[in-house]
Amino acid sequence: MLSCTVFVYAQEELAFVFEMLQQFEDALVQYDELDALFTQYVLNFGAGDTANWLGSFCAPVRNWSGLLLRRPIDMEKRDGIQRGEASLLDLRSYLFSRQCTLLIFLQRPWEVTQRALDLLHNCVQELRLLEVSVLEGALDCWVFLSCLEVLHRIEGCCDQAQLASNCSHTVGLWAYATDKLKSLGELCGLVSEKGPTSEDLNRTVDLLAGLGDERPETVSSLQSPYKKLKEALSSVEAFERHYLELSHAAMEMYTAIGRLRSARLVGKSLAEFYMRKGDPERAETLLQEALKSYVSEGWSLPVTHTRKQIAECQKLLGRTEDYLQTSALLAGDVNLTTEERKHFCQELLTFAAKSGAPKVTLSMGVFAQLTRLQFHPATASVHSGAVLQVELTLRCLMPVSVHIQQVAASIHFDVDHGGTHGRSKSTQRHRNPATVEFIQANLSAGPPSSSAAGPSLEMDEIQDRSPSDNSLNSTGVVCKNTHLLMRRHDSSSPPDTPNCFSPPAVAMKEGAQMLKVQDVTLEPGNNSITFTAPSGQPGTYTLRQLCAIVGQVQLVLPHIYPSVQYEVYSQEPQLTVEPLSEPLLAGLPQMVKFTLLTGHYAVKKGDALQLSNTDTMPILPSTSCTARITDPTAESVSESVLFIQSSEKVTSISLPPTPPYHTLEFQLEVLCIIPSGTDRPANERLTNGEIRHRPRSYSHPDTPMTAIDQRMSIDCPWSIYSTLLALTFYIPFKTKHSLLSAGNRKYIQVCVHNVSDVNFTLAEMRLSEKPLASLELQSLNAKTQQLLCSKHSVFCLWEVRWKDDLPSCLQCVFSANFSPLKQDVSSFKPFHYQFQFERVTTLYSVRAEILPPAGEQHCRSGFLCGLEVCITRLTEPAEGELAEESKTDTDGPKTTKLMYEVADSSSNWAVCGKSSGMVSMPITANATHKVQIEVMPLFAGHLPFPKIQVLKYLPHTAAVAIQPDPDSCVENDSLSLLDKTLDDQADTASIRSRGSVHSVGSGDQQQKGVAMPRLEPFSPGQVFNHSHARQVLVLPSTDDHIMEVNAT
Repeated sequence: MLSCTVFVYAQEELAFVFEMLQQFEDALVQYDELDALFTQYVLNFGAGDTANWLGSFCAPVRNWSGLLLRRPIDMEKRDGIQRGEASLLDLRSYLFSRQCTLLIFLQRPWEVTQRALDLLHNCVQELRLLEVSVLEGALDCWVFLSCLEVLHRIEGCCDQAQLASNCSHTVGLWAYATDKLKSLGELCGLVSEKGPTSEDLNRTVDLLAGLGDERPETVSSLQSPYKKLKEALSSVEAFERHYLELSHAAMEMYTAIGRLRSARLVGKSLAEFYMRKGDPERAETLLQEALKSYVSEGWSLPVTHTRKQIAECQKLLGRTEDYLQTSALLAGDVNLTTEERKHFCQELLTFAAKSGAPKVTLSMGVFAQLTRLQFHPATASVHSGAVLQVELTLRCLMPVSVHIQQVAASIHFDVDHGGTHGRSKSTQRHRNPATVEFIQANLSAGPPSSSAAGPSLEMDEIQDRSPSDNSLNSTGVVCKNTHLLMRRHDSSSPPDTPNCFSPPAVAMKEGAQMLKVQDVTLEPGNNSITFTAPSGQPGTYTLRQLCAIVGQVQLVLPHIYPSVQYEVYSQEPQLTVEPLSEPLLAGLPQMVKFTLLTGHYAVKKGDALQLSNTDTMPILPSTSCTARITDPTAESVSESVLFIQSSEKVTSISLPPTPPYHTLEFQLEVLCIIPSGTDRPANERLTNGEIRHRPRSYSHPDTPMTAIDQRMSIDCPWSIYSTLLALTFYIPFKTKHSLLSAGNRKYIQVCVHNVSDVNFTLAEMRLSEKPLASLELQSLNAKTQQLLCSKHSVFCLWEVRWKDDLPSCLQCVFSANFSPLKQDVSSFKPFHYQFQFERVTTLYSVRAEILPPAGEQHCRSGFLCGLEVCITRLTEPAEGELAEESKTDTDGPKTTKLMYEVADSSSNWAVCGKSSGMVSMPITANATHKVQIEVMPLFAGHLPFPKIQVLKYLPHTAAVAIQPDPDSCVENDSLSLLDKTLDDQADTASIRSRGSVHSVGSGDQQQKGVAMPRLEPFSPGQVFNHSHARQVLVLPSTDDHIMEVNAT
């Protein structure tokens, strides 16, 4: 069995050897191993693994003289250990003294302080673990003496500058010594106001006896730990002096190194000392400092406990307002029992009930919290004179019901200088929130005292797995937001909230505009209070402060945040018109709704709307028109029949009497006339003198239908100015016309395309010539009614017949009746479309023949064929044609110059030789000119004829009728050829045109006004091509193929 002597000396001898060799580090290792081994034996002993040799250390402690660090080797304790008579404290003291000596040899004095703190805490726990009997207060004496001994030993080997710069290593010993001295003072009756009792004196004598005689090393020292402890326990005054000295020293060191939390903790302990000594003023100051840390870090229970102490100090000092503020905080603190909360609440109510007591202003946050505010109506915007209610939700923190004499809210008013009187104010007003939630940023969701609780824990699981087989080695939890939770708040100022200190009292500012309600009882929890807000003058009302009066106590919420506003407006009457269904179709009766917002104007009996009539959008008469009046909440008030009277220029609508800020609605049927394309008359003037603007049709980007904006001018009784309202109609049809020719016969085709989403029925489709000339338009349409579906078209055809001569210009009007599908005959509405044709007479006919090669009956691919083009003049020249297009020779007939061009865009033919040329054509009927051109078919089959185009050639002497675009000019390399051979037909090169008007000359010359030769196409129908769409049979070429075959 291992004895204590073997345990110590077996390894200490080796440490002595290292020390003699000045290997202090190795010697220190030996003592560290002894210390760790002994600690493990003690832990095992506490766990049940007993060692008999540890029994000697379980003897009662009879000496607590503390550490001795002034000797290199404490031979007295070493001998005691060798004889087996040493206590646990003796063994620990001896081992630490040796470690301390070696650490000082190694110049590591600051490590001594850290080891000393560990030693002192471990010895206290080991004595409890071994259940060693110790006199009450003996361990406190031993710890106190040991702390001072270590500090004195460090002071002996360091100068003052080193001590000041390394106070972070020693401050723990100072604080520990202060705490143990306070415990001894409380134990020996040195802290109470009455002083120590006889029992306390006997206990003090026993503690001093356990200290033994002072050691020789410290006899001559006036500030030895032994003398300090003995003097502190000898009298109340000496104890107070030593305790204050240690406390202030610890607080100064903590403050110097920035550990304000620890400094305030020492200060709180000092405040409790002052409270026991009957000095509440000093105690309150220190308690307030400690409260800063608890509130900023969210320690709920310490906050509650400290506030109770502060309340006691304030009551003793007679600070009524501060005491009531703290009492209100404690009354709403759920960490206290119900009885305690009721006690503090009664303290507040008792003072409030005193009639002669002075008025006291407290923060409302300690009594009740504003959690919600709601407006009725929800828009938080009403017209002047309307009723607006404000509903507040207050969460009462008191444990009992409290009667409130008055709850008031101050209002800041911003007058509206005309901004709310605009015509479109309903669209310009800022929309205030109907409900405002107030987040208590500085109050936790739980008890009010646990303010500034900070962010919640964010935990995550971590697992350590083996890299070889992925087996689980360990698992645990880690906090992901430690950097947020462990932040220091000591240096920052506390939040300015009722939960921290008593905030400065802010008096309620009385104003002309106030919200008030009398005699309200607040129950614990949420309470609803409803105010009627002032709304007499237009402007913006902002709620600034809230106040509750309980007797002589005024509870004030100095700022309502976020900002809460409501608006009172004065609105001008507004008249709007909108369609009942989208889109509005022109040509059909459509219902539109008129909406009148009366605003501040009261419609009186006899008031009427005067609508200026227009011929493009008449108002259709109605047998009955009902007007509906609604209040601001959209509830129906009444209905009445409107009296509508129409004249030639004005439609008068008599309005029923309507109160201000109500809505009057009625419907009218209007008809937008589809424009037929006729000439617009001169501008007319309305009844009010304004010029009538004719509607113009335009293409709308969102729909294929053509849009027409119709404007209505309305004279209203509340304004001297006319109100212009606009409606957009859409034409459901798109109409196109074309002139078709078959020789001398002419046909007119009209296409009606339904671009709307409605199916229509077309009836009585007619075409007439506007001048009513001697023409006959024979309809080739079989049906009198046609179904015109959405997105479909209807084609109508008429043949034009004439007796004498066909006029050069035709002005036609297409008319039809239409109505939506499946409606009766009375719903048909007329539709007109006017158009005209210019130069409709057929002047020339073009015939072409393709002649096969000589000796062949049919054309063959790859062989030249002859193309004979015959151009024939059909009519005599008109008067204008002689002046503009003909050239009169002195001896010859009148002629005109034509240009022909043969081209094949489908690449079926190859034009050999010249492909175009000039023709001098006599201007007489039946004049004919033939042209021979060689072409070659490139493929076999039924090939269409090449395209033959005939153009008018206008010489440079002719006036330029149209200023051409430079892009429509022919190529410059053709100019010289044309200039040289304008009167000849031979050797003309192929001229390609780029536009409808072909000009021969440069663009610069034409832009300068120089007359140049040009080409101009004929109008549709002036040239009839008989060979259009004709085909000719082309046989394949007969090729002989010779194949050589070798046979072996």
